[in-house]
Order: sequence, then C-alpha cells, then structure tokens
Amino acid sequence: MSKFPAVGVTHTPDYTIERVCSDVRRHFAFHNIDKQVLNGKRVLIKANLVMKRTPEEATTTHPAVIEAIVRCAQECGAKEVVIADSPGGPFTVGALRGIYASCGMQQAAEHTGAVLNEDVTSFERERQENELVHRFTLIHTIKEADFIIDAVKLKTHGMTMLSGAVKNLFGTIPGLMKPEFHWRFPKKDVFSNMLVDLCETVRPDLVITDAIVCMEGDGPSGGVPKQVGMILSSRSPYEHDLAACALMGLSTDEVFTVSHAIRRGLCSETIDKVSLVGDPLIRCADFLMPKSKSISFSDKIPKVFLPVVDKLLTSKPVIRKKDCVGCGKCAESCPAKTIRIVDRKANIDYSACIRCYCCHEMCPVRAIDIKRMKLFDW
Repeated sequence: MSKFPAVGVTHTPDYTIERVCSDVRRHFAFHNIDKQVLNGKRVLIKANLVMKRTPEEATTTHPAVIEAIVRCAQECGAKEVVIADSPGGPFTVGALRGIYASCGMQQAAEHTGAVLNEDVTSFERERQENELVHRFTLIHTIKEADFIIDAVKLKTHGMTMLSGAVKNLFGTIPGLMKPEFHWRFPKKDVFSNMLVDLCETVRPDLVITDAIVCMEGDGPSGGVPKQVGMILSSRSPYEHDLAACALMGLSTDEVFTVSHAIRRGLCSETIDKVSLVGDPLIRCADFLMPKSKSISFSDKIPKVFLPVVDKLLTSKPVIRKKDCVGCGKCAESCPAKTIRIVDRKANIDYSACIRCYCCHEMCPVRAIDIKRMKLFDW
C-alpha cells in the first residue's frame, strides 16, 4: 500500500457528455469527493487554456471534461464553481473572454451555470519551506477558492517534456509575469524545481486530467492530437505526473518536475509503487516526443567544452517566414527579449536565446518550428 494518494484511471473513449460525466463521477468516488467535502464550498477549476484554440486541436482542456467536473461538483453541493486560467499573453478581461469563447468554456458555463473568472487582479502568497521561490504572485481567484481542481490537458512540452498536473499550475501566475520566471530560471532542471515550489504553494486538492485526446510531438501548442482514451485523477499532482510519465513512455529522469518531487519525498519513486484504482493504465510506447528532447553526451565531453556543445545540441526555435504574420506574440512572450519584428516578420537573435520555447508555445499561427541538428533528426 502506497503512503501517497492513489491515481484513478478510467477508459473514456470519446467526449460524449453522458460518458464523460459518468466517468468523472467515478473519479470523484475514487478519492471520496462527496457532499461532506464540497457542500457549501467555492470550487475553482483551473483549466489549461493556454491560448485561443478550438477543442479539436487538443491544446486546451476539452469543454466536455470541464462541464462534467462542474456538474459533479454541483452534485456534491458546491455553492459556486469557477472556471479560470491565466493564459499566455496579457491577463485582461478581453483576452480571457476571447479564449473562453474559442476553447468552449463559454458554452460549458452556459450549460452548467458555472462562473467564468474575469477577476484579473493578483495577490502574493508566501511559503518559506520552498527551495527556490518563497513568494509567488498568483491570480486572485486562487485566494477565494475553498477547493481547487487542477483540470489538466495531457500534452508533451518542449521545455518540461510533460505538460501535466504540476506544469498546469504555471497558469496561476498572472499573464506576462510568466516570462520573468523563464528568464530567472532558464535551465530546464531549475525551472522545473521552481514549478514544484509553485505546486507546493498553490496545493491543488484534486487533479482530473483530460487524456482522451492528448497532444504529442511539439507540444504544448504546436503538436498533433493523439487518441488515448483515458481520464486520470489523483489527490497528488506528483503521483499523477508519475503515472502520466508511464502512460507516455517517459523516464522520470527526463521529467524534472517528477524527479525533483521524488528527491523531495513528495511521491513514489517508481510507477510500480503507485496505487492505481479503476481501469488499467494504458501505456503508449509510440508517444511522439518534442524535437527539443535532450541529447546528452555530458559524461563523455570535457567540462570546459560543455557550454559550447550544449548550445550546439540544444534545439532552437526557427521562424517559418512565409507563415509568420508579424503579430508580435512571440516577441511579447520572449523573456530574454531576443525577438524583433522587422518588415512584419519575426527575427530571433540566437546569441541571447535561452531556448525556453515560449515563442513556439504562443505563436497563434504555428509559424515557429523547433529544430535540432540534422545529425540527430532521425
């Protein structure tokens, strides 16, 4: 018996609302979420709404999953259910409304009576036990919540490899404050440890993950949909992400949010120690990884050459000029300020690029590719 919370699994083949609601009820039951837990509570659903995308593009949490979570929370007596996120770009009411409409959240709210968050203020929360960041600025709706549900869209991620329960909480940081963290913590390892600090500060009460149609390849916004047919859940974001690694065929050494959680004693060390309930966990051996996935020869190269070799081997964002519309979203999101718009086309100064791939993530027309050396592009 694991000392950590269980991970729930259901085989959910599609987004038919009746089936999704039925399976989300099972997930609530897996973790004893009932009227004793939620009656009279204000429930916050922190969805993944990174940018304006349709549900079919598999970039954001599907509205059927959000609607099902809302209905289950209401059945358990929640007095109010709020849907929220701080997407990439400016954190404004206008930006939120556009994203809610395109991602299907407006429709989910209309069907259920849930509230779409339009509070764009923030507050600070301290946690002195954290390792890197002891005070975070968070979106204000977090402060008002009695119960937080981390509603994840399972995807690959160019920087963190896995966009799971821990990474989804980066959306609790307001708008354009996010690039500051990429600038402060440009290394994947350290950035991921910061995300664990953030997760420990926000402390979601429940994770429910849309893994019905995931995103593979150059996620979290430039990849392609992959049919998997599952919903995952847990009271622990770390146990959840460990199970997600197994699902996607990722080693915990490749996903630093998980390896740091293991090091800190926040989750099981291996998937065989995770308590799984419900249906069997499907493992997808053919999950396509981002081109930014690390190629490491660090144990074979003299340390004096490592910075140069690392720069050469690390994948870089490349603008497809014919598709670039010059909107400036990439420059707006770039923490290192290395992108300039010249003659309505984006240009990257690679000498200062920190390879965070924020530009790739935020490009609304998918005009930015992640490229690695041809030698390793098999």
